[in-house]
Amino acid sequence: MKILIILINKIIYFIGKFMHKGSSLPGKVALKLDKNILSKIKLPENIIMVTGSNGKTSTTEMIYHILKENGYNVGCNTEGSNQIEGVTTMILNSCNLMGKVKKDVLVIESDERYLRYTIKYIKPKYLVVTNLYRDQMTRNGHPELIYEIMKEAITDDIHLILNTDDPLSSLYGYNRENVTYIGINKNELDTLENTSAYNDGEYCPNCKNKLEYEYYHFGHVGKYKCNECGHSRKDPDYAITDINLETGKIKINNKYEMQMNLRSVYNAYNILATYAVAKLIGVEDEKIINTLNEYIIKNDRVQTFKINENKGMLLTSKHENSISYNQSLQYIVRENKPCTVVVIVDAVSRKYFTSETSWIWDIDFELLKAECVKHIIIAGKYVHDLSIRMKYAEIDKEKIIAEENLDEMMKRVKEIEKEDIYVVTCFSDRMKFMDRIE
Repeated sequence: MKILIILINKIIYFIGKFMHKGSSLPGKVALKLDKNILSKIKLPENIIMVTGSNGKTSTTEMIYHILKENGYNVGCNTEGSNQIEGVTTMILNSCNLMGKVKKDVLVIESDERYLRYTIKYIKPKYLVVTNLYRDQMTRNGHPELIYEIMKEAITDDIHLILNTDDPLSSLYGYNRENVTYIGINKNELDTLENTSAYNDGEYCPNCKNKLEYEYYHFGHVGKYKCNECGHSRKDPDYAITDINLETGKIKINNKYEMQMNLRSVYNAYNILATYAVAKLIGVEDEKIINTLNEYIIKNDRVQTFKINENKGMLLTSKHENSISYNQSLQYIVRENKPCTVVVIVDAVSRKYFTSETSWIWDIDFELLKAECVKHIIIAGKYVHDLSIRMKYAEIDKEKIIAEENLDEMMKRVKEIEKEDIYVVTCFSDRMKFMDRIE
């Protein structure tokens, strides 16, 4: 039966690739035939799992690339299907018919809600938790709920790689030995106060007493401590000791300099997590740095275009995830070039139907008051929700053009003269813009 299920998985996957279909169906069929099929597979010793609210896809892709380029035979769910069905597809495709995975290493991106189901059969040697933020709250609820759900899956024998700057996800390391911490040291980008629309770091996630912050990197991420239970930012094992977003250069542990392809603090964390994992696996420092410096992420989250004589960039943000949208807005403002910003919200989710838009109020649209932002075009089904949010952000209404119809939006974009164009939208809506470029 095991041989038959593996064969069926491979055949369905091959047909799906030919028809450009998704990668979760083969695993779904395999699990229907035998829900315990993964327990019958011989896995390699080195299994790396990556989860968290933001950054897991980019981090997984970079880990996969760096290991592959340095001689490892790597299996990875690079096609982005990160729930148990997609993971099953990848693993059965990596097997011979006897059920032995023919890879040195597996690198698995896991949806945070589904981590407990994946780990039930696939025990990682290393687990990266990138962060825990507000993310798709209609589906996930508050990040502290996700913390508790993930906690069910994290056993004592798993080596954790944690972001020490995030008080929630770093709590997994509380009174624990086998942890590697990553973090960004204090730098000129930091603030003394939380500047975001909300503050999920006001109270300790461990004992609920008030946290004290020395500085903030962004949102609730920074240097914190609780004077009641002792939960605090630990000194990172691997730290970004210098970061320059103008040049895109970062330095790790005061020694290794790297160039970021996307100049953002969020990307710096992804690179640092990748570096930490590669070190733990045994890749030499110079090889890690050289490989990452030569690598450009290819997941299409950032796309460039040209309209008339204007240069454009589309920055894809995660659905219902204010931190992800803030990343895009901060990048635009830091570029400090005269520009038009297009914000499209035509769909809320790829996974379910909802018109719930409270997450829009968590986005720091106040950033668009920057002098470099000359015009703002808001568009899509939820243009009126955006319009009200812009009003409360106290953005000059003379800057704003509102078009519910996306064809009308595109006409407005094509009328722009001598300005860079930045488009901020989600996965579901990005091609609604790109397909309208002639």
